[in-house]
Amino acid sequence: MVEIPDSLRSLFTARVEERGGRYLIEVPKSEVEHEAALPGETYRVAILPTPEQATGSTETSSSEQEHDSGPPDPPVDEGEVRDVTIESVGDQGDGIAKVERGYVVIVPDARPGDQPTVEIEQVKENVAFARVIDGPRR
Repeated sequence: MVEIPDSLRSLFTARVEERGGRYLIEVPKSEVEHEAALPGETYRVAILPTPEQATGSTETSSSEQEHDSGPPDPPVDEGEVRDVTIESVGDQGDGIAKVERGYVVIVPDARPGDQPTVEIEQVKENVAFARVIDGPRR
């Protein structure tokens, strides 16, 4: 199992494609929308083999195929309480915190620098929505 550091901003599956003598990896639009990657910036990229490449086997179970075909599970759960740091403000004026793997948590009525305790209310594939239950600490 690969150890994933907390500083990881994004994790997704992509195919390496050849185009005009160059090799490209396409970044999903959702990664840009959630500011895990920004156009014009440079990032370090880690290339991990698929499970069948790592083991040399071409046979995978249906649960492995389902897991590999989509993005990783969100690192938060509905009802979870955690401390976050608000890094920026979104277009709608809500606070934006990032947790493991660059996963975005939207926190209404929070400002950059706030460090509230929040309860996760709704979890989606690339973003969660939370409410402040204790905070904002600076």
